[in-house]
Amino acid sequence: MLERAAPFAFGAVALGLWQGIVTALGVPPYVVPGPIAIVSAYLSDYEVLNPALLSTLTVTFAALAAATTLGVALAVAMAASALFRAAIQPWAVILQVTPVVAIAPLIIIWVNNPFAALVVCATIVAFFPILSNTAAGIAATPAELLDLFKLNGATRWQTLFLLSLPAALPNFLVGLRISGTLALVGAVVAEFVAGSGGFASGLAYRIIEASYRLEIPRMFAALVLLAVSGIVIYATLGQVERLLLRRRDGA
Repeated sequence: MLERAAPFAFGAVALGLWQGIVTALGVPPYVVPGPIAIVSAYLSDYEVLNPALLSTLTVTFAALAAATTLGVALAVAMAASALFRAAIQPWAVILQVTPVVAIAPLIIIWVNNPFAALVVCATIVAFFPILSNTAAGIAATPAELLDLFKLNGATRWQTLFLLSLPAALPNFLVGLRISGTLALVGAVVAEFVAGSGGFASGLAYRIIEASYRLEIPRMFAALVLLAVSGIVIYATLGQVERLLLRRRDGA
């Protein structure tokens, strides 16, 4: 009980200290706004910020779905063919270590649809943890179970879909939880690039807009919405992970 309450208590103390320091030192809101100013900014602009949040989350979940499909498909293909794994894995690593902010302008130019371009950028950021974790889970299938399937005459595809993929479920769910937050990061980065080019969508654009107008409390309000969204996504996927593993272990 205390462990669950500890983060909230720490947050309340930190916010209280933040507000107290800002008030005591007379720091202007356009330099560092206090929590009260941030809440006031949100209440004043929620009709703009909430739709922007919805736009960002739409890109995030679309990218997460695409990353999940792509990551699992590539992991299965890599498990089925050593040649395919040797051909694809280096390129997947190269794509992962390439900063998306560097290639986002090209993607936005190449992809004629702005929403699709944002989803592509976020997918590039999010798909690798699912690919690597699922592939690692498939590779870690217990050898004795593989031998048992071989003794019973199972084909390679039967072994893959009936044994290796179910055995990789914990690894896949860990990758999914990581990719959930990375999809949000990718969506925000892509929106920053698109917003700089004049495509008004998402919270990232509202942050850029607020910075140009020196509306710092509004900028902080958008940042808080993004942070809370990331926490909710991570916690929700963590709960899904626990429920699925509990159901699997119970069966």
